[in-house]
Amino acid sequence: MDAQEFRANGQAVIELIAQYLETIEERPVTADVKPGDVRHQLPAHPPTAPESFESVLADVSNIIIPGLTHWQHPNFFAFFPGNSSYPSILADLLTAGLGVQGMSWLSSPACTEVETLMLDWMQELLGLPESFRSTTASGGGVIQGSASEATLSSILAARWRITEGHVNRDGDTTKLIAYCTSQSHSSIEKGLRIAGIGTQNIRIIEHDASFAMVADALEAQILADQAAGLIPFWVCSTHGTTSSGAFDP
Repeated sequence: MDAQEFRANGQAVIELIAQYLETIEERPVTADVKPGDVRHQLPAHPPTAPESFESVLADVSNIIIPGLTHWQHPNFFAFFPGNSSYPSILADLLTAGLGVQGMSWLSSPACTEVETLMLDWMQELLGLPESFRSTTASGGGVIQGSASEATLSSILAARWRITEGHVNRDGDTTKLIAYCTSQSHSSIEKGLRIAGIGTQNIRIIEHDASFAMVADALEAQILADQAAGLIPFWVCSTHGTTSSGAFDP
């Protein structure tokens, strides 16, 4: 595909997306398929010859889209919000088209500086203390690839801080205790396990009638663990739990 074909095919893709979103209300939210229906419409073995882009788009329209659960449908309320918009779709196209890596300032200076500024904007919008800004000695942050990745990053940072880095040398996490409620996302337990924190070191704190963590119960559990010679190091305070939409203190 050369640049001219890219322009033409790109227009076709944009038209497909626009038409899909404009008519999405006419579709059922979930696909009328049985397990294996989509697979059976596709080649059983890797193709040995290329197909035209038109044929690929035809498969998308005739096989893939009818087999989707339509997350952008106005009547879709399952799992969690995963909404897109026309600007965000174009942003994804732009990101893929530029094709750069923003892992450090040197790899793409603009990526690092825009990311840093966006997080400073978030600090301002959320009313967080000035110490969260990148312009301070302890502030700044990095946008993670997913909520699970962000959770794990915070656990590793807390583990390092409470042990002053010793855990990275001796690997001893036996006394470290984490806290959450029964409403916390499954990625919490997964992240703690990856960080070497066993499930017996995860304290499930009582929640109230609105499913929010009871702060007094958290305090009592922390004090009890400290009295037992254990080391409280991480609390998951969820703002909008997946299962109940609860906000912890």
